Amino acid sequence: MKSYRLLTLTFLNIVVQLMVCTTGFADEVRHSKVGDKVQVDKALTLTLTTKHQNYNWGDKATLDGDICSPKSVKFHPDGSKYYVNSLEGGSTVVYDAATHKKLKVITHRFTGNETGLWAERSGLFSFVKYLSNQDKFVGKPVESTFTHNGRYLWVTYYRRSYDINAQEPSAVAIIDTQCDSIVRMMETGPLPKMIATSADGRCVAVTHWGDNTVALIDVSGAKPVDWHYVACIAIGQKLKMDFSTTTHVNRDEVSGLKLRGTVFMPDGKHLLVSCMSGSGIAVIDVERRKYVCMIYGQECNVRHMLIKNNYLYISANLPGKVQRIPLDSISRAVTGMSGRVKVKGWQTCQVYCGTRTISISPSGRYLFAACSHSSQLAIVDTKTMTRIGSTVIDSYPVGLDISPDGKTLITTSQGKRGGGGNSVNVFSVEYADYDAEIAGMDHVVAKEDEDTSEMVVCALPKKEEVEDRLDLPKIGMALAGGLIALVTTIICIIRSRKRRKDNEE
Repeated sequence: MKSYRLLTLTFLNIVVQLMVCTTGFADEVRHSKVGDKVQVDKALTLTLTTKHQNYNWGDKATLDGDICSPKSVKFHPDGSKYYVNSLEGGSTVVYDAATHKKLKVITHRFTGNETGLWAERSGLFSFVKYLSNQDKFVGKPVESTFTHNGRYLWVTYYRRSYDINAQEPSAVAIIDTQCDSIVRMMETGPLPKMIATSADGRCVAVTHWGDNTVALIDVSGAKPVDWHYVACIAIGQKLKMDFSTTTHVNRDEVSGLKLRGTVFMPDGKHLLVSCMSGSGIAVIDVERRKYVCMIYGQECNVRHMLIKNNYLYISANLPGKVQRIPLDSISRAVTGMSGRVKVKGWQTCQVYCGTRTISISPSGRYLFAACSHSSQLAIVDTKTMTRIGSTVIDSYPVGLDISPDGKTLITTSQGKRGGGGNSVNVFSVEYADYDAEIAGMDHVVAKEDEDTSEMVVCALPKKEEVEDRLDLPKIGMALAGGLIALVTTIICIIRSRKRRKDNEE
């Protein structure tokens, strides 16, 4: 009987450890206050100067009814204004970057009579479930990118409002930033999230979280009527969808590889796309319009990627880490390779679980990360790849951008059931030596470690690590502790029984 009691207590110990590791970070609602200030390593000072929020109606100074689950933010390349995608509000809100006054609300609501806005169907995407009134909907804006030197802003829609399970073609809105109005609409595949522009401005990539595909659009022409799709490329196998039209399915989970982070290599020859379901970064040959290989070696669950000063930076959502590697290592990995390629030499910095969007100061010295689960803005010194500071922001931060001059940083906190979110935090950023910050813009050259270029072909992982709201590192430690306790208990029971047997003999 005592043996069973010990085993029961051990099992309860494991359960308690799991509860401890998963309750302290995921759902605690936190709020920042205007005036909050943090000084980081005597090099940076961040001050929360204002916010646009829709959770505290008593604070009239910051209340903004157009902020409804803001997903992302993007500064105009000239720094004059910024655009906030209000996902559940079905709008993109435009603010003056100097005064932070609202300039305009761009509504993504269509009556079905805007035929003149729509580009001709490409033939790449087909409607199967909804065969009428396809262009009458409200779009849910997710991410955005600029083309033509900031003249046009492209905004992807998570889904058309009637398509409850995001299984049919969605759309991308093209906004003329001179008048902040939608001037062109183009179809997309299901559930597009990330969108990116090549360095030469001639190609736009739309990444479809919904079915493992990436579409390429030729935007080399000066006029929107000239832009057209050139390919839709599957990463591995295109996901087949046959979901209900009446019962909701969690498409954030049921979406294959969950393609997310998207960035063109500087020469435009290859496109990198992260797979949040698993640990790979897919590589597309843009010229051949073909998926060529999958990169491994970095952390799993990569959510966002960017390139700065000849480094590729990535955010690993569940592990709560930021990594970087010299671009030369990636270039050599993708040249002439196929299948799965392992690249070594990643530099890693632990920040906080739920690391979503990342952005870097003009010089590339400081990296900022929106960490959703902890409601933190983490600050990393890229010179040493160490976290040097953090500050609390409104729960649950997902979007982030920094102004071209590096003096303003903005985060967006997505809404969530049970409270939190529905807020845009605006920080001023002061540098101890601003002249040095500006002088260092894009002048840092990546240096490779000796082992960064090692590449080996590796087998498929046995199990994919899917996007989740749980803190896997903490769960791993808890399970390890519980397992040790369980093994210790079993050994004690065996020894106890042996001693009892010896005494009986």
